[in-house]
Amino acid sequence: MSEEIVRLNREYTLFSWSAQGQIAPIPIVRAEGVYFWDASGKRYLDFASQVMNVNIGHGHPQVIRAIQEQAAQLAYAAPSMATRVRGELGRLLAGIAPAGLKKSFFTLGGAEANENAIKMARLVTGRSKIVTRYRSYHGATYGALSAGGDPRRLAVEPGIPGIVRVLDPYCYRCPFGQDPKYCRRECVEHVEQVIQFEGPENVAAVLMEGVSGTNGILVPPVDYWPRLREICDRYGILLISDEVMSGFGRTGEWFAVNHWGVAPDMITMAKGLTSGYLPLGAVLVSERIAGHFEDHVLWAGLTGSGHPLCCAAAAAVLRVYQEEGLLEHCRRMETQLAEGLLALQLRHPALGQMRGIGLFWVLELVQDRQSRRPLAPWNAPPSELGLMRQLIHYLREHGLYAAFRWNWLFVVPPLCITADQIAEGLAVLDGALEIADGAYSGAWPVSVEG
Repeated sequence: MSEEIVRLNREYTLFSWSAQGQIAPIPIVRAEGVYFWDASGKRYLDFASQVMNVNIGHGHPQVIRAIQEQAAQLAYAAPSMATRVRGELGRLLAGIAPAGLKKSFFTLGGAEANENAIKMARLVTGRSKIVTRYRSYHGATYGALSAGGDPRRLAVEPGIPGIVRVLDPYCYRCPFGQDPKYCRRECVEHVEQVIQFEGPENVAAVLMEGVSGTNGILVPPVDYWPRLREICDRYGILLISDEVMSGFGRTGEWFAVNHWGVAPDMITMAKGLTSGYLPLGAVLVSERIAGHFEDHVLWAGLTGSGHPLCCAAAAAVLRVYQEEGLLEHCRRMETQLAEGLLALQLRHPALGQMRGIGLFWVLELVQDRQSRRPLAPWNAPPSELGLMRQLIHYLREHGLYAAFRWNWLFVVPPLCITADQIAEGLAVLDGALEIADGAYSGAWPVSVEG
């Protein structure tokens, strides 16, 4: 059966971000909790939450039941109509949002959420430019891909106009050459300088991920987001936090910006909003922005906006987060995971840095800890990823599913994971890192970067 499932998919469907002849998909047939099974019956521990979205775990009966009940009552309604489930979800989101954010515009994914946030920012301010970061990803639609700095945009450029990119708070590889011990936050001053060069009167918004996701899980310094808020307020610029990946308990808070006490003007979301059970995204906006559209047309619309089934799934998922205490559990498991990863770093020279927050971690693999030469270069072509592919093959052979990009190996399990299950996954990672150690050429032992 495994071969037939793969054959059908390969023959009649296209897979994202892949040369179709080089893919080897897992024929997944069922999932429960932190595990999923392929068609041959092999079990995998999901250390990636699929695409970092199945936050509550697979197959939660409460969410499945909510979808079934909503389907039996009302499966679809036009976006111009009012439904109880849409209004209820909006109320629930306002209840967990930072102060001042109240109304939601519903989309079917994170890319659409970011597209519409950009559109709203331009409509509200009358300005055109959007400041984003180079090591960022905001989605795969044309505007969202343009907004991100992720190199996947390069193949389809030119994109939408008005995007201005800045450098990131990548402390392990500081683009400003600073030692973290003596850092003066050039990464923040740089943002303000770029805004001044572009003309603050032309900048509609600063759009950044709460914590960067697929571009290396870059947890910013503690004063980074507060200072961004100050800069935006100084020039009348809107601040947008993309919480598509870092939201809904992934970092131990509802939204990553909550860690730093910042209320953005807009939050974009998806992924953990429904935990992947159905597609849904949203732009959550401040009362000021919502007020603008009371007498100005909101030039935005989607056939699936406010879809009853998706809203029912999201409302049920939010209840699961709260009733099962998953945010608190995430914070407890963060300690367990961090300690386990540190133990791996002390044993494996190729593990140059492990960094993260909550259950949102990345292992940065290097050939030399002193020079920090990466195991695979940034935006490396497939021909230069042989060692990383060997490592991933080892993980899959041993029943662990994890995501990787270049020299980064991600550890992003469902929030419901237990201490024993974390230990189970780390034991497999321990064996896989021996492969990376085989390419290590630097001095050992050296100081730990954590």
